[in-house]
Amino acid sequence: MSETHTIVGDIAPNRAQRVLAMVLAGGEGRRLSALTDERAKPAVPFGGRFRIIDIVLSNFVNSGITKIKVLTQYKSHSLEQHIARAWRMSAILDQYVETVPAQQRTGKDWYKGSADAVWQSMNVISDEKPTHVCVFGGDHVYTMDVRQMLAFHDEKKARVTVAAIPVSKEEAKAFGVIRVDEKGRITEFLEKVPNPPEIPGRPGLCLASMGNYVFGASALIDELKQDARLNESAHDFGKNVLPKMVKDGHDVYAYDFATNEVPGQTDWNRGYWRDIGTIESYWESQMDLVEVTPRFSLYNDDWVIRTGMSHDPPAKFVFSDASGKRVGLATDSLVSNGCIVSGGRIQRSVLSPRTRINSYSSVEESVLLEGVIVGRHARVHRAILDKGVIVSEGAEVGFDPDADEERGFTVSEGGITVVPRGTIVT
Repeated sequence: MSETHTIVGDIAPNRAQRVLAMVLAGGEGRRLSALTDERAKPAVPFGGRFRIIDIVLSNFVNSGITKIKVLTQYKSHSLEQHIARAWRMSAILDQYVETVPAQQRTGKDWYKGSADAVWQSMNVISDEKPTHVCVFGGDHVYTMDVRQMLAFHDEKKARVTVAAIPVSKEEAKAFGVIRVDEKGRITEFLEKVPNPPEIPGRPGLCLASMGNYVFGASALIDELKQDARLNESAHDFGKNVLPKMVKDGHDVYAYDFATNEVPGQTDWNRGYWRDIGTIESYWESQMDLVEVTPRFSLYNDDWVIRTGMSHDPPAKFVFSDASGKRVGLATDSLVSNGCIVSGGRIQRSVLSPRTRINSYSSVEESVLLEGVIVGRHARVHRAILDKGVIVSEGAEVGFDPDADEERGFTVSEGGITVVPRGTIVT
């Protein structure tokens, strides 16, 4: 059986192209507070029944790229379990999604940075012998036809191509920021600087790296070999490898993500991207989902966001008394399978599987993860309740930040309360 995977359409219809995807999924995700106390950031639930990792994996599979290695490290059990159970590809067609734990192949250290993660997994590249390697982050929300980025990379004969998107100057402080010439060639790459340079002619906006890279396989190996020899390096793509490549005069290009066209999208949807790095960004991205016309849609049949199947029954809504006080009702919300809304009211919220909302309670602008129970007369507002949380009868979450903090809950700068897994709120 051939070890190549033929990519058709926009990339190279007349030749086989062997593309290997490597997804960086070993991040600790400290800024997500209690949500990453027991799981890796890419394993955090999203949109009710998905995990964040499902988004990048869906983008690759929908793009016809089906050799995917997921590099894991931090509290990876739930992530590895999810991938093993949900992402079973066709072995007879040489398709796979496989996790690669940190293996200390180059010494006794765990991953020192994103570049070192790939360097320590170099055996994966040598085994597959790809022509191109896509190194993508595992914790972003967006849709992308990766074939178009690969076509741009080949057209420019680039050594590496970086997906880029305009963001506000304030947001750009948390990302790698790039300058480009009129042909899209990167002339400067700055990682997380306090005063990032603005895009010429577009005040207040900076061109940020999305953390998605396309390398020629030989170029990637060469650059990682050089970086591994540098003791002063943090061994990170954004901090070290890419800035050095730009400084050395290599052909490093920026791919304009706004030009990427995904089937089933409109101009309204195009260019949406969120980095799930903070409690605010996680909550805001979920609130985006419940809009009447969401920019990131889970309902695009032409570009399906995939995940594992479950045996949960359909969601159930019960009670509608004449007084209107005891009504099972959800508006502007996502309600997953297995949920029971029993005489409570849900507004602008996301409910994960097997959540139960009891009578006379209310949940507003909140994200409830799997198995949460909200008791009678309880109220939840602008909160994220982790798996298995029980809100006792008459209890409140999200209305008094000081009281929430006194109970040991995290309250973000934007006023979002996070209740840790398995907590009983009284």
